[in-house]
Amino acid sequence: MSAYAFGRKGTEAGDQGHREITGWRLAALVFLPFAMGYFLSYLFRTINGLVSASLASELGLNAADLGLITAAYFLVLAAAQIPVGMMLDRYGPRRVQSALLVVAAFGAEAFARSSGPLSLLLSRALIGLGVAAALTAGLKAIVLWFPRERVALVNGYMVMLGALGAVSATLPAEAILVKTGWRGLFDILAIATAAAAILIYCLVPERETQGSSASEAGGLRSILRDVRFWRVAPLSGACIGSAWSLQGLWASAWLADVEGMTRAQVVTAMCLTALMLSLGAWMLGAVANWTRRRGLGPEHLLALIAVLSMAAQLALVWRLPLPAIAPWLIIAIVGAATVLSFAIISDYYPKELAGRANGALNVVHFGWGFLAQYGIGVLLAQWPQSNGHYPVIAYQVAFGVNLALQAAALIWFAAPGEQRPRSSEASSGTEFVMADLAATSSDRPALSREPPSHARW
Repeated sequence: MSAYAFGRKGTEAGDQGHREITGWRLAALVFLPFAMGYFLSYLFRTINGLVSASLASELGLNAADLGLITAAYFLVLAAAQIPVGMMLDRYGPRRVQSALLVVAAFGAEAFARSSGPLSLLLSRALIGLGVAAALTAGLKAIVLWFPRERVALVNGYMVMLGALGAVSATLPAEAILVKTGWRGLFDILAIATAAAAILIYCLVPERETQGSSASEAGGLRSILRDVRFWRVAPLSGACIGSAWSLQGLWASAWLADVEGMTRAQVVTAMCLTALMLSLGAWMLGAVANWTRRRGLGPEHLLALIAVLSMAAQLALVWRLPLPAIAPWLIIAIVGAATVLSFAIISDYYPKELAGRANGALNVVHFGWGFLAQYGIGVLLAQWPQSNGHYPVIAYQVAFGVNLALQAAALIWFAAPGEQRPRSSEASSGTEFVMADLAATSSDRPALSREPPSHARW
Protein backbone atom coordinates (compact mmCIF):
# COMPACT_ATOMS: atom_id res chain seq x y z
CA MET A 1 0.00 0.00 0.00
CA SER A 2 1.35 3.43 -0.86
CA ALA A 3 2.12 5.99 1.81
CA TYR A 4 -0.73 8.13 0.54
CA ALA A 5 -3.20 5.25 0.86
CA PHE A 6 -1.75 4.52 4.27
CA GLY A 7 -2.56 8.08 5.24
CA ARG A 8 -6.14 7.73 4.08
CA LYS A 9 -6.44 4.47 6.00
CA GLY A 10 -5.21 6.22 9.12
CA THR A 11 -7.83 8.93 8.64
CA GLU A 12 -10.68 6.50 8.24
CA ALA A 13 -9.57 4.34 11.13
CA GLY A 14 -9.31 7.19 13.62
CA ASP A 15 -7.57 6.09 16.80
CA GLN A 16 -6.99 2.64 15.36
CA GLY A 17 -5.03 4.26 12.52
CA HIS A 18 -3.04 6.17 15.11
CA ARG A 19 -2.00 2.94 16.83
CA GLU A 20 -0.85 1.47 13.53
CA ILE A 21 1.66 4.30 12.95
CA THR A 22 4.52 3.92 15.38
CA GLY A 23 8.29 3.98 15.47
CA TRP A 24 10.05 4.75 12.22
CA ARG A 25 6.76 5.04 10.34
CA LEU A 26 5.64 7.80 12.68
CA ALA A 27 8.94 9.60 12.11
CA ALA A 28 8.91 9.12 8.33
CA LEU A 29 5.24 9.87 7.67
CA VAL A 30 4.53 12.58 10.26
CA PHE A 31 7.69 14.10 11.72
CA LEU A 32 10.12 14.39 8.80
CA PRO A 33 7.75 15.95 6.21
CA PHE A 34 6.79 18.74 8.60
CA ALA A 35 10.43 19.17 9.64
CA MET A 36 11.21 19.72 5.94
CA GLY A 37 8.61 22.47 5.74
CA TYR A 38 10.03 24.14 8.84
CA PHE A 39 13.54 23.79 7.38
CA LEU A 40 12.45 25.83 4.36
CA SER A 41 10.75 28.45 6.51
CA TYR A 42 13.93 28.92 8.54
CA LEU A 43 15.95 29.21 5.36
CA PHE A 44 13.58 31.93 4.09
CA ARG A 45 13.71 33.66 7.49
CA THR A 46 17.50 34.04 7.47
CA ILE A 47 18.39 34.17 3.76
CA ASN A 48 18.08 37.96 3.52
CA GLY A 49 21.07 38.30 5.82
CA LEU A 50 23.09 36.62 3.06
CA VAL A 51 21.63 38.43 0.04
CA SER A 52 21.15 41.86 1.66
CA ALA A 53 24.44 43.23 0.32
CA SER A 54 23.52 42.15 -3.22
CA LEU A 55 20.05 43.65 -2.90
CA ALA A 56 21.41 46.93 -1.53
CA SER A 57 24.04 47.35 -4.25
CA GLU A 58 21.84 46.28 -7.17
CA LEU A 59 18.64 48.09 -6.15
CA GLY A 60 20.02 50.96 -4.03
CA LEU A 61 18.46 50.01 -0.69
CA ASN A 62 19.41 51.51 2.70
CA ALA A 63 19.15 49.97 6.18
CA ALA A 64 15.53 51.04 6.67
CA ASP A 65 14.56 49.55 3.28
CA LEU A 66 16.31 46.27 4.04
CA GLY A 67 14.79 46.17 7.51
CA LEU A 68 11.26 46.70 6.19
CA ILE A 69 11.57 44.23 3.31
CA THR A 70 13.04 41.53 5.52
CA ALA A 71 10.66 42.22 8.42
CA ALA A 72 7.60 41.99 6.15
CA TYR A 73 8.06 38.24 6.53
CA PHE A 74 7.48 38.55 10.30
CA LEU A 75 4.58 40.98 9.94
CA VAL A 76 2.59 38.70 7.65
CA LEU A 77 3.48 35.67 9.76
CA ALA A 78 2.16 37.42 12.84
CA ALA A 79 -1.06 38.49 11.14
CA ALA A 80 -1.66 34.98 9.79
CA GLN A 81 -1.09 33.02 12.99
CA ILE A 82 -4.60 33.18 14.46
CA PRO A 83 -6.49 32.21 11.27
CA VAL A 84 -3.84 29.60 10.50
CA GLY A 85 -4.22 28.17 14.01
CA MET A 86 -7.97 27.92 13.54
CA MET A 87 -7.51 26.21 10.17
CA LEU A 88 -5.08 23.74 11.70
CA ASP A 89 -7.57 22.81 14.41
CA ARG A 90 -10.39 22.54 11.89
CA TYR A 91 -8.78 20.98 8.79
CA GLY A 92 -5.62 19.37 10.11
CA PRO A 93 -1.95 20.13 9.51
CA ARG A 94 -1.51 18.15 6.27
CA ARG A 95 -3.94 20.11 4.11
CA VAL A 96 -3.12 23.51 5.60
CA GLN A 97 0.64 23.11 5.38
CA SER A 98 0.71 21.77 1.83
CA ALA A 99 -1.61 24.50 0.51
CA LEU A 100 0.35 27.32 2.12
CA LEU A 101 3.71 26.04 0.93
CA VAL A 102 2.43 26.42 -2.63
CA VAL A 103 1.87 30.09 -1.81
CA ALA A 104 5.44 30.32 -0.49
CA ALA A 105 6.75 28.82 -3.73
CA PHE A 106 4.94 31.52 -5.74
CA GLY A 107 6.35 34.16 -3.37
CA ALA A 108 9.91 32.91 -3.84
CA GLU A 109 9.54 32.97 -7.61
CA ALA A 110 8.07 36.48 -7.46
CA PHE A 111 11.01 37.58 -5.29
CA ALA A 112 13.41 36.27 -7.93
CA ARG A 113 11.62 38.40 -10.53
CA SER A 114 11.43 41.58 -8.41
CA SER A 115 12.90 44.82 -9.72
CA GLY A 116 12.41 47.30 -6.88
CA PRO A 117 11.64 47.77 -3.17
CA LEU A 118 7.86 47.44 -3.56
CA SER A 119 7.95 44.19 -5.49
CA LEU A 120 10.54 42.80 -3.08
CA LEU A 121 8.32 43.79 -0.15
CA LEU A 122 5.19 42.18 -1.61
CA SER A 123 7.05 39.02 -2.60
CA ARG A 124 8.62 38.72 0.83
CA ALA A 125 5.18 39.16 2.39
CA LEU A 126 3.84 36.37 0.15
CA ILE A 127 6.64 34.09 1.32
CA GLY A 128 5.75 34.93 4.91
CA LEU A 129 2.13 33.98 4.30
CA GLY A 130 3.19 30.75 2.64
CA VAL A 131 5.29 29.57 5.57
CA ALA A 132 2.86 30.85 8.21
CA ALA A 133 2.00 27.29 9.25
CA ALA A 134 5.50 25.85 8.91
CA LEU A 135 6.12 25.59 12.65
CA THR A 136 2.60 25.43 14.05
CA ALA A 137 1.53 22.70 11.61
CA GLY A 138 4.44 20.58 12.78
CA LEU A 139 3.65 21.33 16.42
CA LYS A 140 0.01 20.45 15.85
CA ALA A 141 1.00 17.15 14.25
CA ILE A 142 3.32 16.40 17.17
CA VAL A 143 0.56 17.10 19.69
CA LEU A 144 -1.85 14.89 17.73
CA TRP A 145 0.46 11.93 17.24
CA PHE A 146 2.99 11.90 20.09
CA PRO A 147 2.49 11.36 23.86
CA ARG A 148 2.21 14.59 25.85
CA GLU A 149 5.26 13.80 27.96
CA ARG A 150 7.37 13.56 24.79
CA VAL A 151 6.18 16.80 23.22
CA ALA A 152 9.08 18.98 24.44
CA LEU A 153 11.66 16.45 23.22
CA VAL A 154 10.05 16.00 19.80
CA ASN A 155 9.58 19.78 19.51
CA GLY A 156 13.31 20.03 20.10
CA TYR A 157 14.03 17.64 17.24
CA MET A 158 11.65 19.60 15.01
CA VAL A 159 13.31 22.93 15.72
CA MET A 160 16.77 21.35 15.49
CA LEU A 161 16.15 20.02 11.97
CA GLY A 162 14.32 23.20 10.97
CA ALA A 163 17.21 25.31 12.19
CA LEU A 164 19.44 23.53 9.70
CA GLY A 165 17.65 25.79 7.23
CA ALA A 166 19.53 28.66 8.86
CA VAL A 167 22.75 26.70 8.31
CA SER A 168 21.82 26.25 4.65
CA ALA A 169 21.32 30.00 4.38
CA THR A 170 25.05 30.54 5.03
CA LEU A 171 27.91 28.66 3.33
CA PRO A 172 25.76 26.34 1.14
CA ALA A 173 23.58 29.22 -0.08
CA GLU A 174 26.68 31.38 -0.57
CA ALA A 175 28.09 28.74 -2.95
CA ILE A 176 24.87 28.84 -4.98
CA LEU A 177 24.72 32.63 -4.79
CA VAL A 178 28.19 32.95 -6.33
CA LYS A 179 27.15 30.82 -9.32
CA THR A 180 23.54 31.91 -9.90
CA GLY A 181 23.12 35.28 -8.18
CA TRP A 182 20.32 36.02 -5.75
CA ARG A 183 17.64 35.63 -8.41
CA GLY A 184 18.79 32.12 -9.34
CA LEU A 185 18.96 31.23 -5.65
CA PHE A 186 15.31 32.15 -5.16
CA ASP A 187 14.35 30.20 -8.30
CA ILE A 188 15.84 27.10 -6.67
CA LEU A 189 14.05 27.84 -3.39
CA ALA A 190 10.73 28.14 -5.25
CA ILE A 191 11.18 24.69 -6.78
CA ALA A 192 12.21 23.11 -3.46
CA THR A 193 9.20 24.64 -1.68
CA ALA A 194 6.75 23.37 -4.28
CA ALA A 195 8.28 19.90 -3.98
CA ALA A 196 7.84 19.99 -0.19
CA ALA A 197 4.17 20.93 -0.58
CA ILE A 198 3.58 17.95 -2.86
CA LEU A 199 5.43 15.60 -0.51
CA ILE A 200 3.43 16.67 2.55
CA TYR A 201 0.12 16.38 0.75
CA CYS A 202 0.85 12.91 -0.65
CA LEU A 203 2.74 11.36 2.25
CA VAL A 204 1.41 12.62 5.58
CA PRO A 205 -1.48 10.73 7.20
CA GLU A 206 -4.33 12.55 8.91
CA ARG A 207 -6.21 12.24 12.12
CA GLU A 208 -9.78 13.31 12.61
CA THR A 209 -10.04 16.99 13.55
CA GLN A 210 -13.27 18.62 14.51
CA GLY A 211 -14.12 22.23 14.93
CA SER A 212 -16.74 24.87 14.33
CA SER A 213 -16.70 28.60 14.07
CA ALA A 214 -18.31 28.92 17.48
CA SER A 215 -15.84 26.64 19.23
CA GLU A 216 -12.93 28.33 17.46
CA ALA A 217 -13.99 31.76 18.66
CA GLY A 218 -14.69 30.53 22.19
CA GLY A 219 -11.43 28.62 22.50
CA LEU A 220 -9.35 31.53 21.24
CA ARG A 221 -11.14 33.95 23.56
CA SER A 222 -10.43 31.69 26.53
CA ILE A 223 -6.74 31.49 25.63
CA LEU A 224 -6.45 35.26 25.31
CA ARG A 225 -8.15 35.74 28.69
CA ASP A 226 -5.85 33.25 30.39
CA VAL A 227 -3.38 34.96 32.74
CA ARG A 228 -0.89 32.13 32.28
CA PHE A 229 -0.63 32.96 28.57
CA TRP A 230 0.02 36.66 29.18
CA ARG A 231 2.70 35.93 31.73
CA VAL A 232 4.74 33.81 29.32
CA ALA A 233 4.00 35.47 25.96
CA PRO A 234 5.79 38.84 26.44
CA LEU A 235 9.04 37.24 27.61
CA SER A 236 8.93 34.52 24.97
CA GLY A 237 8.10 37.00 22.22
CA ALA A 238 10.69 39.56 23.27
CA CYS A 239 13.62 37.17 23.53
CA ILE A 240 12.82 34.74 20.72
CA GLY A 241 11.56 37.43 18.32
CA SER A 242 14.67 39.51 18.97
CA ALA A 243 16.96 36.52 18.39
CA TRP A 244 15.22 35.80 15.08
CA SER A 245 15.43 39.40 13.92
CA LEU A 246 19.10 39.73 14.85
CA GLN A 247 20.23 36.47 13.33
CA GLY A 248 18.06 36.94 10.26
CA LEU A 249 19.57 40.29 9.24
CA TRP A 250 21.48 42.42 11.73
CA ALA A 251 24.07 39.92 12.98
CA SER A 252 25.81 39.89 9.61
CA ALA A 253 25.64 43.70 9.43
CA TRP A 254 27.14 44.01 12.93
CA LEU A 255 29.98 41.62 12.14
CA ALA A 256 30.82 43.53 8.97
CA ASP A 257 30.36 47.11 10.22
CA VAL A 258 31.42 46.84 13.87
CA GLU A 259 33.82 43.89 13.91
CA GLY A 260 35.28 44.66 10.47
CA MET A 261 34.96 41.10 9.17
CA THR A 262 35.31 40.27 5.50
CA ARG A 263 32.48 38.72 3.52
CA ALA A 264 33.96 35.22 3.89
CA GLN A 265 34.44 35.69 7.62
CA VAL A 266 30.86 36.91 8.08
CA VAL A 267 29.39 33.95 6.19
CA THR A 268 31.50 31.51 8.21
CA ALA A 269 30.46 33.18 11.47
CA MET A 270 26.79 33.02 10.48
CA CYS A 271 27.20 29.35 9.66
CA LEU A 272 28.55 28.76 13.16
CA THR A 273 25.65 30.61 14.77
CA ALA A 274 23.17 28.62 12.66
CA LEU A 275 24.80 25.37 13.76
CA MET A 276 24.55 26.56 17.35
CA LEU A 277 20.86 27.30 16.80
CA SER A 278 20.28 23.74 15.60
CA LEU A 279 22.33 22.25 18.44
CA GLY A 280 20.56 24.52 20.92
CA ALA A 281 17.15 23.23 19.84
CA TRP A 282 18.18 19.64 20.50
CA MET A 283 19.83 20.62 23.78
CA LEU A 284 16.84 22.60 25.07
CA GLY A 285 14.45 19.79 24.15
CA ALA A 286 16.60 17.21 25.91
CA VAL A 287 17.09 19.39 29.00
CA ALA A 288 13.37 20.19 29.19
CA ASN A 289 12.57 16.48 28.94
CA TRP A 290 15.12 15.69 31.69
CA THR A 291 14.00 18.45 34.06
CA ARG A 292 10.31 17.62 33.55
CA ARG A 293 10.93 14.13 34.93
CA ARG A 294 12.38 15.81 38.00
CA GLY A 295 9.46 18.15 38.54
CA LEU A 296 10.97 21.34 37.08
CA GLY A 297 8.78 23.01 34.46
CA PRO A 298 10.02 24.60 31.22
CA GLU A 299 9.10 28.07 32.53
CA HIS A 300 12.26 28.11 34.65
CA LEU A 301 14.41 27.19 31.67
CA LEU A 302 12.79 29.89 29.56
CA ALA A 303 13.64 32.53 32.17
CA LEU A 304 17.24 31.30 32.39
CA ILE A 305 17.65 31.40 28.60
CA ALA A 306 16.21 34.93 28.54
CA VAL A 307 18.76 36.11 31.11
CA LEU A 308 21.64 34.57 29.12
CA SER A 309 20.36 36.21 25.93
CA MET A 310 20.18 39.64 27.48
CA ALA A 311 23.64 39.23 29.00
CA ALA A 312 25.02 38.42 25.53
CA GLN A 313 23.33 41.46 23.98
CA LEU A 314 24.59 43.64 26.80
CA ALA A 315 28.11 42.42 26.05
CA LEU A 316 27.64 43.56 22.45
CA VAL A 317 26.29 46.98 23.41
CA TRP A 318 29.06 47.58 25.97
CA ARG A 319 31.69 46.22 23.56
CA LEU A 320 33.15 43.88 26.19
CA PRO A 321 36.49 42.31 25.22
CA LEU A 322 35.10 38.93 24.13
CA PRO A 323 35.63 36.90 20.95
CA ALA A 324 33.47 38.54 18.28
CA ILE A 325 31.38 35.44 17.66
CA ALA A 326 30.81 34.45 21.33
CA PRO A 327 27.74 36.62 22.14
CA TRP A 328 26.13 35.67 18.82
CA LEU A 329 26.40 31.97 19.63
CA ILE A 330 24.36 32.54 22.80
CA ILE A 331 21.80 34.67 20.97
CA ALA A 332 21.46 31.92 18.37
CA ILE A 333 20.51 29.39 21.04
CA VAL A 334 17.71 31.68 22.19
CA GLY A 335 16.15 31.46 18.73
CA ALA A 336 15.47 27.79 19.52
CA ALA A 337 13.67 28.54 22.80
CA THR A 338 10.34 27.97 21.04
CA VAL A 339 11.01 24.39 22.15
CA LEU A 340 10.33 25.58 25.69
CA SER A 341 7.54 28.06 24.91
CA PHE A 342 5.42 25.60 22.99
CA ALA A 343 6.01 22.89 25.59
CA ILE A 344 4.64 25.34 28.17
CA ILE A 345 1.61 26.03 25.99
CA SER A 346 0.99 22.31 25.40
CA ASP A 347 0.83 21.90 29.19
CA TYR A 348 -1.70 24.70 29.55
CA TYR A 349 -4.24 23.69 26.91
CA PRO A 350 -5.82 20.50 25.54
CA LYS A 351 -5.05 19.07 22.09
CA GLU A 352 -8.24 20.54 20.64
CA LEU A 353 -6.83 24.03 21.22
CA ALA A 354 -3.23 23.34 20.23
CA GLY A 355 -3.38 25.14 16.89
CA ARG A 356 -5.01 28.26 18.30
CA ALA A 357 -2.80 28.38 21.38
CA ASN A 358 0.41 27.97 19.38
CA GLY A 359 -0.85 30.48 16.82
CA ALA A 360 -1.61 33.06 19.49
CA LEU A 361 1.90 32.70 20.94
CA ASN A 362 3.43 32.92 17.48
CA VAL A 363 1.64 36.23 16.90
CA VAL A 364 3.72 37.61 19.75
CA HIS A 365 6.93 35.95 18.46
CA PHE A 366 6.61 37.15 14.89
CA GLY A 367 5.13 40.51 15.86
CA TRP A 368 8.15 41.24 18.01
CA GLY A 369 10.42 39.93 15.27
CA PHE A 370 8.91 42.44 12.84
CA LEU A 371 9.17 45.38 15.24
CA ALA A 372 12.75 44.54 16.23
CA GLN A 373 13.99 43.92 12.70
CA TYR A 374 12.36 47.01 11.19
CA GLY A 375 12.92 49.21 14.25
CA ILE A 376 16.65 48.49 14.35
CA GLY A 377 16.87 49.40 10.67
CA VAL A 378 15.06 52.69 11.24
CA LEU A 379 17.35 53.58 14.14
CA LEU A 380 20.50 52.69 12.18
CA ALA A 381 19.36 54.86 9.28
CA GLN A 382 19.46 57.91 11.57
CA TRP A 383 23.26 57.90 11.23
CA PRO A 384 25.08 58.50 7.93
CA GLN A 385 27.11 55.68 6.43
CA SER A 386 30.86 55.87 5.98
CA ASN A 387 32.20 53.73 3.13
CA GLY A 388 29.02 51.69 3.20
CA HIS A 389 29.13 51.03 6.97
CA TYR A 390 27.08 52.41 9.86
CA PRO A 391 28.99 53.67 12.94
CA VAL A 392 29.33 51.62 16.10
CA ILE A 393 27.20 54.07 18.12
CA ALA A 394 24.28 53.49 15.77
CA TYR A 395 24.29 49.77 16.53
CA GLN A 396 24.77 50.38 20.25
CA VAL A 397 21.71 52.62 20.40
CA ALA A 398 19.54 50.37 18.22
CA PHE A 399 20.48 47.17 20.03
CA GLY A 400 20.24 48.92 23.40
CA VAL A 401 16.64 50.02 22.83
CA ASN A 402 15.64 46.48 21.87
CA LEU A 403 17.47 45.11 24.92
CA ALA A 404 15.64 47.49 27.26
CA LEU A 405 12.30 46.20 26.00
CA GLN A 406 13.39 42.61 26.63
CA ALA A 407 14.40 43.55 30.16
CA ALA A 408 10.93 44.99 30.75
CA ALA A 409 9.37 41.70 29.61
CA LEU A 410 11.61 39.76 32.02
CA ILE A 411 10.61 42.05 34.89
CA TRP A 412 6.93 41.41 34.06
CA PHE A 413 7.58 37.65 34.04
CA ALA A 414 9.44 37.71 37.37
CA ALA A 415 7.35 40.39 39.12
CA PRO A 416 6.15 39.34 42.59
CA GLY A 417 2.56 38.26 42.46
CA GLU A 418 0.24 35.58 43.60
CA GLN A 419 1.61 32.10 44.01
CA ARG A 420 2.01 29.63 41.19
CA PRO A 421 -1.08 27.40 40.89
CA ARG A 422 -0.92 23.85 42.11
CA SER A 423 -1.63 21.03 39.68
CA SER A 424 -5.31 20.93 40.67
CA GLU A 425 -5.63 24.66 40.06
CA ALA A 426 -3.93 24.39 36.68
CA SER A 427 -6.29 21.56 35.81
CA SER A 428 -9.27 23.67 36.77
CA GLY A 429 -7.93 26.37 34.45
CA THR A 430 -7.92 23.90 31.58
CA GLU A 431 -11.41 22.79 32.53
CA PHE A 432 -12.51 26.42 32.33
CA VAL A 433 -11.07 26.74 28.84
CA MET A 434 -12.81 23.54 27.74
CA ALA A 435 -16.07 24.69 29.29
CA ASP A 436 -15.88 27.93 27.35
CA LEU A 437 -15.02 26.00 24.21
CA ALA A 438 -18.06 23.74 24.58
CA ALA A 439 -20.50 26.46 25.62
CA THR A 440 -23.34 27.42 23.34
CA SER A 441 -23.74 30.98 22.16
CA SER A 442 -26.34 31.68 24.83
CA ASP A 443 -24.20 30.18 27.60
CA ARG A 444 -20.96 31.88 26.69
CA PRO A 445 -21.61 35.41 28.06
CA ALA A 446 -22.17 33.98 31.52
CA LEU A 447 -19.07 31.85 31.32
CA SER A 448 -16.99 34.70 29.99
CA ARG A 449 -17.66 36.71 33.11
CA GLU A 450 -16.16 33.99 35.30
CA PRO A 451 -12.39 34.47 35.74
CA PRO A 452 -10.06 31.48 35.56
CA SER A 453 -9.71 29.85 38.95
CA HIS A 454 -5.91 30.05 38.89
CA ALA A 455 -3.85 33.11 39.77
CA ARG A 456 -1.18 34.84 37.72
CA TRP A 457 2.13 33.27 38.64
